[in-house]
Amino acid sequence: MTLFFYQAVNSAGETEEGEREALDEANCVEQLQADGLIPIRVKPAKRQTFLGLNLNGSRNKLSNKSIVLFTGELATLLESGLPLDRSLLVLMDLASDETLNKLIGRVLEKVKGGVSLADALEQQTGVFSKFYLNMIRAGEAGGNLGDVLNRLASYLESSQELKETVSTALIYPTILLVMSLASLFIMLTFVVPQFSEMFASAGKELPFSTQIVVGLAAWLQSYWWAVIGGVILTISYFNFQLANPDTKKVWDGRFLKLPLAGEMILNKEVANVTRTLGTLLGNGVSILSAFIIVRETVDNLVVASALNDTEEQIKQGKTLFDALERKAIFPKMAMQMIKMGEETGHLEEMLLRVATIYDKQLRVSIARMLAILEPALIITLGIMIAGIIVSILLAILSVNDLAA
Repeated sequence: MTLFFYQAVNSAGETEEGEREALDEANCVEQLQADGLIPIRVKPAKRQTFLGLNLNGSRNKLSNKSIVLFTGELATLLESGLPLDRSLLVLMDLASDETLNKLIGRVLEKVKGGVSLADALEQQTGVFSKFYLNMIRAGEAGGNLGDVLNRLASYLESSQELKETVSTALIYPTILLVMSLASLFIMLTFVVPQFSEMFASAGKELPFSTQIVVGLAAWLQSYWWAVIGGVILTISYFNFQLANPDTKKVWDGRFLKLPLAGEMILNKEVANVTRTLGTLLGNGVSILSAFIIVRETVDNLVVASALNDTEEQIKQGKTLFDALERKAIFPKMAMQMIKMGEETGHLEEMLLRVATIYDKQLRVSIARMLAILEPALIITLGIMIAGIIVSILLAILSVNDLAA
């Protein structure tokens, strides 16, 4: 999914602006119109870079941790018997985050004015996802808001844990790769040149391996700016490619075909889709409405496109299994469990089991990738540094032979 910035006019004639995720600009416009807004301007927000850095995040944006905390504490207060307005007032006193405190105050003001909690939260533009709001709306309609909030808090915690698992797993290999490249750069630009003058004054042809190392060191000293420029251009290119939905979809397809990494991406998306869909269905949301929401939570546009086609097939009366089978995106085991869930009438329970299974498979995939990547990086770095040292030693020995 791509993040879009929008400006729109609401039913009161006021101008609103915010951010929301959509497949493309047309899909974002459709979402706004479905919410009763008149779009004025829609453009890519470009918050995510190729390195995953948030360059222009909103100052009023709540962190996932704050949203999970707010959801869990509100559920506890409601289940203890406190009315909604009183619960929100207590949360205002407990909130140490100033942004969260102000948001709860605005929500409380709306609730006291007779607005439902879901509508009050929806008016906090760009904070709560469509999935979150529909869960709250379903809880209010069913009269079990406290129970729904508890499920929602558990869902958010699981989703956040999944994201943190992926992020944390990539930290060590990234540090190792950066340190490896930095070590090689320092050796070639500072250490090798110290010997180059000695080799030049010896007046003897150097071994071929030494010539390569000395030539590479000389090139880096003269054109180090080209290396930095190349890195910047590469990052900029991927930023541009991933900001455009059409090119991003092409890259997402390539990412899915990568060994190990592709399996990790697919496991993550399968776990995310099945958990979200199972949670929504379990709280009374219709399957078509649930699919619209689920599609917006998917990062990979190839999977999102497959879900969009699946939604169209379901509208034509096909079962979820038959619709998904046509796209051949989900793994066979997940498909068989979905089929079993539909046949037994326990689809939402089976979807949540699928999510649990693929959460575990994602962790296995990460552990497998690290088991290969870490020693590969260490061995590669060792071979490169050893090659540089051996080439210098060979040159020194040849110079000593000449002197003898």
